[in-house]
Amino acid sequence: MKLSVVVPIYNEKNTLGAVVAALKALPMQKQIVLVDDCSSDGSTEIMDAISSDEGNEVVKLRHDNNRGKGAALRTGFAAATGDVVIVQDADLEYAPTEIMKVIQPIIDKKADVVFGSRFMGGEAHRVLYYWHSVGNKFLTMLSNWFTNLNLTDMETCYKAFRREALMEILPHLQQDRFGFEPEITSRVARAGLRVYEVGISYSGRTYAEGKKIGWKDGVKAIWCIVKYR
Repeated sequence: MKLSVVVPIYNEKNTLGAVVAALKALPMQKQIVLVDDCSSDGSTEIMDAISSDEGNEVVKLRHDNNRGKGAALRTGFAAATGDVVIVQDADLEYAPTEIMKVIQPIIDKKADVVFGSRFMGGEAHRVLYYWHSVGNKFLTMLSNWFTNLNLTDMETCYKAFRREALMEILPHLQQDRFGFEPEITSRVARAGLRVYEVGISYSGRTYAEGKKIGWKDGVKAIWCIVKYR
């Protein structure tokens, strides 16, 4: 079985190399799809220096203009050739070492889609913004209301897919930025796919450390939840 890991990149020069090194160490054949969304901090040069090696095919793609995480993921998904496809942010808030347990329900043929939840299980979490956690839980509750899924973490980065299931959804995806999360959750529910959740750890960043999502993205998420219900 082959794994494709899609990594959207926007100004992550301090962590990109470590993320790719951790991905290469995962114990299975894999394709690492790097999508540079017009970075301006030197991330592009770091990406260009990354090469394929035994068991690790590296695909490097680039946007000429900054289009957003959702657009970068659509570009990466279109290039994915693995049996299982997962999203990995380039900022190390999510530990690549946990990918194997996230994709296990797909490997076991129990799931079509797996969400890695920051709000279930006993894994370690960095303590940061209270209102962010409130916002995430509210958005998940609202999404569940419209999708009839009982997720605990709709906004998680770690979303893994059986490739055939992802290809069924991909042509319908529209959101270019952080609206991707509620949109794809709605698409998954509408398609009647088998969804699992797995508890994961989380090492969040402060805004000073480069965190990008803000309150406007939360408002857009509400709009997307209603739009794609």
